[in-house]
Amino acid sequence: MLLKNPSILVTSHLKSLTAIDGKRRQIMHFCWAGSECVKGSPTFDVVAAALEEIHSEYHIRNKVTRTTTDSGSNILKAFRLYAEEKEEAPDGQDDGESILDDAAQENEFEVEHQDVTSILNDNTGLEYQLPRHQKCACHLLNLILTVDTTNAGAANETYKRLSRAAFAKCHASWNKTSRPTMDYIRVDREYKLKLLRWGQTRWDSLFLFVERVVRIQKKRGEEAICSVCTALKIKMFNHAEMGFLAEYTAVMKPVVLALNLLQDQSSVHMGFLLPTLYQLQEDLKRLEPSCKICGPLVGALREGIQKRFGDVMKEPELIAAAILLPSLRTSWTTDESIIKAGLDFIRNHLDTELEEVSASSSLSDEDDFIASMESGKPDAGELERYLSCTSTAGVDLLQTFPHIKKLSLKINTGLPASAACERQVFSHAGLLFTARRSQLHDKNLESQLLLKLNRDFTE
Repeated sequence: MLLKNPSILVTSHLKSLTAIDGKRRQIMHFCWAGSECVKGSPTFDVVAAALEEIHSEYHIRNKVTRTTTDSGSNILKAFRLYAEEKEEAPDGQDDGESILDDAAQENEFEVEHQDVTSILNDNTGLEYQLPRHQKCACHLLNLILTVDTTNAGAANETYKRLSRAAFAKCHASWNKTSRPTMDYIRVDREYKLKLLRWGQTRWDSLFLFVERVVRIQKKRGEEAICSVCTALKIKMFNHAEMGFLAEYTAVMKPVVLALNLLQDQSSVHMGFLLPTLYQLQEDLKRLEPSCKICGPLVGALREGIQKRFGDVMKEPELIAAAILLPSLRTSWTTDESIIKAGLDFIRNHLDTELEEVSASSSLSDEDDFIASMESGKPDAGELERYLSCTSTAGVDLLQTFPHIKKLSLKINTGLPASAACERQVFSHAGLLFTARRSQLHDKNLESQLLLKLNRDFTE
C-alpha cells in the first residue's frame, strides 16, 4: 500500500544543494524508500523513517537544508519531533519571545513535580534526524482561499447574498456545459470563448472560471450571457451579480499571481517567498478602499495571510534568502526592522565562515599567514559592496562575491512550495502507470520515472 500522501517523499530531496555555477541539480524520487514500497499506515514515525532512509541512500543528509511539504498532521508531527530546531536569534531570544522578568526568573528555580512514566514513554526525537521543515506556501494560500474566506460574509449580508447567488449560477452554467452536448455547442457559438474546467484539485480553477465569465461579458456583452442563460434554462445574472464577479476577479487576481509565481518549477527560489507575500499584502491593502462589495473578502484574505504566514514573514533566514537574490536585495520592503533582521543573519553567517577559514589556515608559514590576512580584508565589506552594487547582471552578479554566493546557494536552493514537485512527478508517473503496466513492479516504475525526469542531465 502506497502512502496516502506521497508528496512528502518527493519534496524531501527533490532539490539538493549540489549547485554548480548557480544551476540547480535535481534528484527526482517517487514514493518509495530505497527499493521497497512503503507499506502500512503513513503514521509520523513511518514517514520519518522513510525520509531518513532516502537521505541515507542518496547521500544527501548534509545537503538538504529544508524539506517542503503540505500541512498533513502526520507530516507535521514527524518534523515536530525529529526536525532540526530553528537557530536562535543573535540576542539569544527565541522567535521574538520577551526576556523573563524578575518574578519569572525567581519562579524558574522552584521545584516542579513531573510524571516519570510520561517522560520515559515520551519520544525524545533522537531516533531520526530530519532537516528543517517548510510548509508549502501554495497549500497555505489555498487554505486561505478555501477556508479563511468562508466567513467573509458573516458580518456583511450584502456580500453573503450576492456571493451565494452568483456562485450558484456559475455552478449551474458549468454543469450544463461540462459535457459535449448541444448546450456545449450553443455556448461555444455564442461566447466564442470556452468556459474553463472547474476542479477541486486546481487551486485557481474557480478564479479562472469566474474570470472567463467576466471576460465574456466584456467582449460579447450582456446579451450573449442572457441568451445562453435562456437557452440553458438557468437563472440570468443580474447587474449586481455581474458587478460582484468583476470585483471578485480583481481582488483574487493578486492571490492567483502569487500562487503561479510560487509554484513555478524552473526559476523560483526560497527568497521569492517573503517578497511575494509582502507584495500580496500591499496589493490587497491598495484594493480595499475601492471595493464596494468584496471588502469583507479582502479583509478575510489579509487576516488569513497574517494567520498562516505571520511567523514565517519574520524568520531571519527567509529574509536573508530574499536579500541574497540580486534581483531583489532590499527593495521588496520598506520595513527597516525586517531588513535589519536579515542583514544580521547574513553578517553572523559570513563572520562564522571567515572564522572557519582563518582557523583552517596554517599560521606557521609566514607567507600563508600574510596571504590569509590580505584575502580576508575585502571579505569584511563584501556584504556592503554587494548591496551597493548597481550592476544588473542578475544571478551572475554573485560570481563577484564568493562568500555571498555560497550563503545564497545554501539558503535559496530550497523551494517555497511543493506544487511543482507534485505536479511534475505525479503527472509523469501517470503517463508511466497505464493499464498495460498495471503489473509493473514498484522498483521498475521508480527507475523509469527517474530516467524520464532526469533525462535533461544526460544530454
